[in-house]
This record gives sequence, structure tokens and C-alpha cells, in this order.
Amino acid sequence: MPVSSRASITRFAWLAIAAACVTISLKAGAWLVTGSVGLLSDALESVVNLAAAFIALIALTVANREPDEDHAYGHNKAEYFSSGIEGALIVIAALSIVVTSVPRLFDPQEIDQVGLGVAISIVATLVNLVVGRALLAASRTYNSITIEADARHLIADVVTSVGVIVGIIVVAISGWERLDPIIGLLVAVNIIWTGYTLMRRSVLGLLDTALPKDEVDIIEHVLDRYRQPGIIDMHALRTRRAASRRFASVHIIVPGDWSIERSHALSEDIERDIRLSLPLTTMFTHLEPDTDPATWEDTGLDRPA
Repeated sequence: MPVSSRASITRFAWLAIAAACVTISLKAGAWLVTGSVGLLSDALESVVNLAAAFIALIALTVANREPDEDHAYGHNKAEYFSSGIEGALIVIAALSIVVTSVPRLFDPQEIDQVGLGVAISIVATLVNLVVGRALLAASRTYNSITIEADARHLIADVVTSVGVIVGIIVVAISGWERLDPIIGLLVAVNIIWTGYTLMRRSVLGLLDTALPKDEVDIIEHVLDRYRQPGIIDMHALRTRRAASRRFASVHIIVPGDWSIERSHALSEDIERDIRLSLPLTTMFTHLEPDTDPATWEDTGLDRPA
């Protein structure tokens, strides 16, 4: 998918921003009327959603820029910074929840107006569910790690909110007030895991991690269609991902008496078929003659001296 066709993806960041503003207002209201630490933890996670959505907007704007003289391979990796920062913010929010919840373990307090607080929280949860599903669908369409990070965070927030709501109802029915801060701590643990997952994925992306096996298999399948024993072969396939864009390179071994034109036509056909089979893939091919001994040694990242 060309960069130009991804320009409209920023509208999903604006959708996430709008959803975060709505849910912050609702969840903060639910906390104020109930005094529940569980609902406070839920509201704090929505504050993180808002900060993350603004960061996502900036990252997507940068990532959608056309390649330039200083960034010939594009700006796609900007998305990794967004998801990494979002992961860090999530961990900070979790620590804030822990700081708020621990004192309540030793000094539990009664929850007020449970019915009203739960009703408000349910509305906020539905908003997150609808927006989260929309963002997840968009992340698949545009192959964006930034939008996917926002989507999965919102969906995780929905699961968290459901747990909090159930917990608040149990507290109201049983009168076990210490359960409220326990719920807050469980929410914090869940948020920390989400943040860790996002930061790990961002670091792996910045380290040029290879494409997933299923995508490598697609490339290999295309190469296999062109292999002819004793005539055409390939080796030194390398892949990496830069957010929504994929990069791959391979050496194509052809008979030494083939013309440049014939060899070039073969490499063009291979590159075209890979792009069709795996969109947003930039393929680099290197032609080598089977008559040169160096061809069979040139398989590592660094060529022998």
C-alpha cells in the first residue's frame, strides 16, 4: 500500500483521542461519585490512552512522509517510537495505581452510589469497545503497529473495566471493602504486562527483526516457482520489517552465459511476484553467475575478505 494511500490513517488517531476524552470524563465521574480505587485505576488508564493517542498522531504523521534525501527508506520506523512510548506510559500509569491502591488495603473505605458509578463506567466501556474494534480493523487494513497498539490497549482497557465493574458490584453486595484496592492492584498488573509487550515489540522492530515465518514462507514460495535445478537458484534471503513496510533481499544465481537483459528480466519478474504476494514489500535482488566460485561463498552478511 503506497504511502499516499495511508495518509488518511491519522483519522484513526483522532478517533482514539476523541474516545479517550469521552472515557476520561465518564470514568472520572464514576470515581468521583463512588470513591472507588478500582474506578480510579480505570480512569488513570484512560488518561494514558489520551497521551498515547496524541503520540500516535505525531508518529503516524511522520511515518506517512515521503522518502527524502536523508531517509531514502522512508520514515515508517517512527511508529515504533510511538508504541514504545505508549508502553512506557502504561507502566507509569500502573505504578500510579499501585501507589493509590496499597494504602487502601490497610484502610479500606466504603463505596458510595455504586449503581450510578457502575452505569457510568458501563457507558465508557462500550465506547472503548466500539472504538477499539474499529482501530483493530484499521490496523489490519493499513498494517500499522501504532494503530494496533492503540486498539489492543483499548480492548485490554475494556477487559479491565469489566473486571472492575464486576468487582465493584461484588463489594457492594458482600460489603468486603478491601476487595476494591485488590481489584486496583490486579488492574495494575494487567496494565504492566500490556506495557511490557508493547515496548518489547517496539525494540524488536528497531533491531530489524526478521519477518514472521508465514510471511517468509510466502517469499520462499515465490522463489521456489522460479528455481530450476542446475540452472536457476537463490540463496542469502534476508528480511526485516519497518512498521508497515517490509524489506527483503536475495541473491539470484543464473548461468554465467546469460545476457544481462535476460538475467535482469528474471529478477524483475521475481520482484513483481513477491510484491503482489506480499504487499508493501521492497525487494532487492542481486544477480550472481554460477561460473564464479565467489557466488557460493557470498551468503553471509559480510563478504569474506
